[in-house]
Amino acid sequence: MSSVDTFGAKGTLEVGDASYEIFRLSAVDGLARLPYSLKVLAENLLRTEDGANITADHVRALAEWNPDAQPDTEIQFTPARVIMQDFTGVPCVVDLATMREAVADLGGDPSRINPLAPAELVIDHSVQIDVAGRADAFRRNVEIEYERNHERYQFLRWGQTAFDDFKVVPPGTGIVHQVNIEYLARVVMTREVEGVLRAYPDTCVGTDSHTTMVNGLGVLGWGVGGIEAEAAMLGQPVSMLIPRVVGFKLSGQIPTGVTATDVVLTITQLLRQHGVVGKFVEFYGEGVSQVPLANRATIGNMSPEFGSTAAIFPIDDVTLDYLRLTGRSDEQVALAEAYAKEQGMWLDPATEPVFSEYLELDLSTVVPSIAGPKRPQDRIELSQAKSAFTRDLPNYAPDVLNGIDEAEKESFPASDSPAISEPARKTVEVTSPEGSTYELFHGAVAIASITSCTNTSNPSVMLAAGLLAKKAVEKGLTAKPWVKTSMAPGSQVVTNYYEKAGLWPYLEKLGFHLVGYGCATCIGNSGPLADEVSAAVNEHDLAVVSVLSGNRNFEGRINPDVKMNYLASPPLVIAYALAGTMEFDFEHEPLGRDEAGHPVFLRDIWPSTEEVQATIDSSINREMFTADYADVFAGDDKWRALDTPEGDTFAWDSESTYVRKPPYFEGMGLTPAPVEDITGARVLAKLGDSVTTDHISPAGAIKPDSPAGRYLAENGVERRDFNSYGSRRGNHEVMIRGTFANIRLRNQLLDNVEGGYTLDFTTGEQAAIYDAAQNYAAAGTPLVILGGKEYGSGSSRDWAAKGTALLGVKAVITESFERIHRSNLIGMGVLPLQFPEGENAESLGLDGTETFSISGITALNEGTTPRTVAVTATKADGSTVAFDAVVRIDTPGEADYYRNGGILQYVLRSLVAA
Repeated sequence: MSSVDTFGAKGTLEVGDASYEIFRLSAVDGLARLPYSLKVLAENLLRTEDGANITADHVRALAEWNPDAQPDTEIQFTPARVIMQDFTGVPCVVDLATMREAVADLGGDPSRINPLAPAELVIDHSVQIDVAGRADAFRRNVEIEYERNHERYQFLRWGQTAFDDFKVVPPGTGIVHQVNIEYLARVVMTREVEGVLRAYPDTCVGTDSHTTMVNGLGVLGWGVGGIEAEAAMLGQPVSMLIPRVVGFKLSGQIPTGVTATDVVLTITQLLRQHGVVGKFVEFYGEGVSQVPLANRATIGNMSPEFGSTAAIFPIDDVTLDYLRLTGRSDEQVALAEAYAKEQGMWLDPATEPVFSEYLELDLSTVVPSIAGPKRPQDRIELSQAKSAFTRDLPNYAPDVLNGIDEAEKESFPASDSPAISEPARKTVEVTSPEGSTYELFHGAVAIASITSCTNTSNPSVMLAAGLLAKKAVEKGLTAKPWVKTSMAPGSQVVTNYYEKAGLWPYLEKLGFHLVGYGCATCIGNSGPLADEVSAAVNEHDLAVVSVLSGNRNFEGRINPDVKMNYLASPPLVIAYALAGTMEFDFEHEPLGRDEAGHPVFLRDIWPSTEEVQATIDSSINREMFTADYADVFAGDDKWRALDTPEGDTFAWDSESTYVRKPPYFEGMGLTPAPVEDITGARVLAKLGDSVTTDHISPAGAIKPDSPAGRYLAENGVERRDFNSYGSRRGNHEVMIRGTFANIRLRNQLLDNVEGGYTLDFTTGEQAAIYDAAQNYAAAGTPLVILGGKEYGSGSSRDWAAKGTALLGVKAVITESFERIHRSNLIGMGVLPLQFPEGENAESLGLDGTETFSISGITALNEGTTPRTVAVTATKADGSTVAFDAVVRIDTPGEADYYRNGGILQYVLRSLVAA
């Protein structure tokens, strides 16, 4: 609540018969020249100015923003709302429930632990594709989902009743980001404050990195860790530096045959190459008006993949048209237009704002593309996909050298080159349960999945896929028998327009049956491969692939049996299901033959831009959205039939393996203990470049022989009921056992070992990382992690930081961090440090066997944050390596969190002291 108005910005905006209190940017000289995204931040500061945490100097810092300067000014951003998905939302609600008890223990009022900003949670991460390729797939998967997640869903229903201003969108509705743009996003918020109706920009933080999808609507928001989201819900602003803003000019039009997916993969590659970590990206130029809202949302969605904090489009007529289409009220649309124009936030394509850096893309130059085999930014032109696969295969198939089987190489005459155009491949014969046989091989497409919010929210690519399926079926084409096909739309609207367009029968004919409304394959919920396929892959170490219309293809993420993963547009997903292999040239190789025996190429079944648009125009209307979202929080019969616990505090079940009270506040006093230097620390893991939060945070299936699997078995859980790590995020005992347990993690303390293992210096033996951490804890030994460049890139996973802290890690020393994970480490009381500029573990001669001491941290007790701390690494022979590590506590707010042992402890103490 604003109590200070230094600039006299408070005023009134009349829209029709309604009157709103607003804070005008025109009251402060210098704000009008700012990019759209910084205008949103400026309004936020004007409205929340209190003279203490948010001051007139913060507003002036934005008014005097120097686009060329490096960020060095901290501001406090107060998001209008918080949005969560269930994997990250469950631990948020667990922590809030625990905080209620902790406040009482410290003598405070538990009821003060309540969201102070609207918080909405969409259950979308729990459905797994156990059943696929058949008509009852959706019904069976939902049944299994409720069986697996009964405890979690009961807990979330309790949270909805126990906490004010907290709503839950039940399972089977859609993916959080698609529900956000289609229904939850307001564009301009309204809220009654002291009896006056106030209007202000819709802003949000979310517990999923792809929260940036809402940037396509002009809503400034981004992903944060669950711990930051909890603080935001409790009224804490997000500390941030005023960012550099990259202006991305769009011109031209997308050519025929090119999809929004191709555009976004091109933009992802360009921005990752340019370097936008920690920056805002803002789109401008004449070409913006040619970008449909769904395409804008697709681009915004991929912001984490190119590393920016946000990737935003200002408000314009395209925004308003989308609001009308999706069933927003006339009053809401009128307010959005009037407010944006009044505040200078309306897109003027003829005006070039002032930016820190400039990029440009002529949309007419974009070509069909995929990305892989392990990173979203690794774009491959479709015409080069076959040769790129041949180039990359030897990295994944140990029996292949230079693109061919090593055994075949011996049969070549000495003068022959092994780099032949059609390399031989070993094949493995597989028999299906029905008795048919087929051959598997390196590069076989084991999974073809239309999935993820990135593309399933976009009618242009979804209907293109449906039309391609229709043409394929009419030509007599079929998906290959070894391909697990699936369709997981982002909302029920997709199902409705497929039905209206008459496309479902053709999709189902190719095996793309509805399997659920959720993230599914993109987050590793792809479900098991057919038993015979999985057995052949593992017995013969085949490098099979997945093709998905998602945003993430990191190693080990999609399916434990699949080594290589490629992102593609929905129509290309179907095309690869028809081809059955990644080693395929769509331009020159036919997908099959029609009844007359003529070859059928991809170009013969690819729908034209005009066909797609005509289908959009005839199949999608406003009534679809208003009907599907009319009672969105009610849920189906299964949801309504759940027993809902009651009470202000939660009755923890000591037998639960899903929801347990975490230990974060045990023994916590009213004042924090002094910060201490670190001595005698051992290296838990020495890691290379591009270690993502997918490598760190528990995700995917729980293996029986893993520490988490053994824990569940010891607690009476049958293997079939293990479920996924994500579904058990409310149980810290499972999660810490799965931290750093990714099957593709390479800990350089061990030679040629993949997975969650380390060298345990207490025994001198190889051990699971969790087991070693327990031994170190028993010995009183603190731990450190050594990393390379871009440490922590990927999803905003709070458990990557929570698990790190609970394992006993006190500091992480890397070459560079990505934004969210660095912030989350501080939020859990872990010190993020960087090697000196130009140095790394190798250049300093560190192999991870050293004992580490870090001094200078205690300066934080004096209220100052040291720029560097002294690190001394002592080797077994007594020799030492010393260097000054850069302290990556970037703001005073982060220093407060670290001094308190974490952000939640800081919030608790603040509430009790207030």
